[in-house]
Amino acid sequence: MRVRWNGGELTFRLDPEDEITGRAADGHPVKLATGSCEIRGVPGDAHDDLWAVAAWTIVAPWTRRRITFDRPVSPELARVLHDGWGVEAGPVGGTPRMAGGTLALSYSGGADSVAAATIFPEAPFVHFRRVSHPRVPNRWPHYRSDVLAKLAVQTGREVTTVDSDLEFTLAEPRPGYPEHHAVAAGALLLADRMDLGGLAFGYELGSRWLGGDRYLLRYTPDNLMWAPHGAWGRLFAAVGVHIVLPVGGVSEAVTMRIALESPLKAQVRWCLRGTGGPCRTCGKCLYKELIQAAVERRPMDTPITAARPVARKWQEPPPYGGQEMIEYGCARIPGIEKTPFAKAAEYLRATEESTAWLDHCYRPAIEEIPPAWRGQVTEFMAARVGFMDEAQARRVETWGA
Repeated sequence: MRVRWNGGELTFRLDPEDEITGRAADGHPVKLATGSCEIRGVPGDAHDDLWAVAAWTIVAPWTRRRITFDRPVSPELARVLHDGWGVEAGPVGGTPRMAGGTLALSYSGGADSVAAATIFPEAPFVHFRRVSHPRVPNRWPHYRSDVLAKLAVQTGREVTTVDSDLEFTLAEPRPGYPEHHAVAAGALLLADRMDLGGLAFGYELGSRWLGGDRYLLRYTPDNLMWAPHGAWGRLFAAVGVHIVLPVGGVSEAVTMRIALESPLKAQVRWCLRGTGGPCRTCGKCLYKELIQAAVERRPMDTPITAARPVARKWQEPPPYGGQEMIEYGCARIPGIEKTPFAKAAEYLRATEESTAWLDHCYRPAIEEIPPAWRGQVTEFMAARVGFMDEAQARRVETWGA
């Protein structure tokens, strides 16, 4: 792979051993659509290693053996790329970037992101906004990135919005991030200007420890995407921008509760389709309504029926993506037998007692947070959430076994 930056425009060319269809870090196949993209509004004097890592978040799925940058990378960064991906990186030269003192939040506006923002009320936001690509048609016109950006500004927090068309580098399965970490490409290039030492994400217990909905579906302490000792964690640390997961030890029920009690409640938006509010007809709206109804101890309010395609997977036997939250909702929602989750409830037979662990914080997640920010998260969790006891922690550690 050969990459070159011209201002904020990235062009990349595959080497003979590289492939058009690659795999993201979670194993998901991604097909390349085009060899260029742009990240707008970033400074031209970012550290060389920051340019390299920003590029890597975009081109990693298609790179097999080597990557040639247009500027030298530090020996330390080259070593991390080799150890994490088996890739030879060059040219090599210069010194690594030292960490700054500021923690920023990669802010999406969803409940998990708002929960992280509530824990760090002083953290500035970096918000990614998808914009059109000059050569790739937009096959997802219903994705309202403009709405999310406006809501981010309405929070009243310090917000830097990064516009980019990098999601259109994907032809399949749809426009999106080549790697989950590509959402941070703009923040990486702003790291020197913002004096960043850490970048917080809203990934919660399911994504960090329980396998999420796209890959292992089991307890994964060595999650290579989000564990600090994983390949991506070491890569971000090598450029002095540590990955921080403030809500990595709590479930989506807890992040939903925190978000609904937050001063930012009015700006919470997980649906990317609606304009005046959530569309209420997509699969994500159905899933989040299950969680919100469970948190608020009320019947579900959704027009979606079990016959709709977006509800089809819940009519089949488990396992399910995000199954811990399906169990949590089925155990708490009055009249669950009249919802699209009726069959899932029959299969799972979850109870409030069997899902009580999801109301507390998994302590090892706190221990992963860099010391500069660990105390603030610890205090918040102790005061607002509480920590799991040994038996509850075992529920996490035997998940999917």
